[in-house]
Amino acid sequence: MSDRPLEIKAFADLDYQENAYVIATQTDASNPVGWIIDPGFPPQVQQVLEYVSGRGITIEKILLTHGHIDHIAGLDPAHQAHPEAKVWMPAAEQCMLEDAQANLSAPFGMGITVETRADADLSPGLELSLGRFTWRVFDTSGHSPAGRSLYCQEAGVVIAGDALFAGSIGRTDLPGSSQEQLISHIRENLLVLPDDTIVHSGHGPSTTIGIERKSNPFVSDG
Repeated sequence: MSDRPLEIKAFADLDYQENAYVIATQTDASNPVGWIIDPGFPPQVQQVLEYVSGRGITIEKILLTHGHIDHIAGLDPAHQAHPEAKVWMPAAEQCMLEDAQANLSAPFGMGITVETRADADLSPGLELSLGRFTWRVFDTSGHSPAGRSLYCQEAGVVIAGDALFAGSIGRTDLPGSSQEQLISHIRENLLVLPDDTIVHSGHGPSTTIGIERKSNPFVSDG
C-alpha cells in the first residue's frame, strides 16, 4: 500500500444494495491500519473480514454512519474478529443496536438486534485520525434521526452514509426521517465541499460533489 497512501475498498451487499467500506493506510508500523464502516449482512461482512485479514490490516475502529439494520447487521462478526477496535456511532442511534423496531428490521419482518454495543459517540465536528489522515464528522441527519458523514480533506473524499447518493438522497418516508432536515444538512455540510470531492455513498455507485450540485434533482443549485 506504500504507493497508495489511502485506500478505500467498497463491498456491496447484493440483497440490500448496501455498501460497507474498509479504509486503510500504511504507517511506520509493518502492517497498515484501518477502519471498517457500516458492516452489513452476510456474506458481505465475511468478504470484508477476509479482505482485512488478507491485507494484514489492523482495524482500529468500526464506524456506523447510522443505526438502520442494513448498516449494522455485520457488527457482531466484525467486532468478534477485531475485539480491540472501538465502535463509534451517533449517540442518539445507539439504542438501535438492541431495538429491532428502531433499527427497522422488525417493520420489514426480520426482528434483528446485535449484541455489540457502541463505545463512543460519532458527534458532529469530531475529528478522527487514521494514520496521517484526519476525518471530520458531519451531521447529515434526516434519513435517520442522527445520520453522519465522514470527510477527509487531504484525500478529497466523503463517506456519506445514506444522506447523498448519485442522483438521489436517502429515503425520508421512514420513522424518524425528515426530508426538509436531510436536504438542509446536505446543502449546508456536503455541497459546500470542493467539486472534485468523491462521494462514497451507503448505496449505489460513487459520485462527486460537483456532479450532485449540478444535477441531483433533490439538492442541485438548479
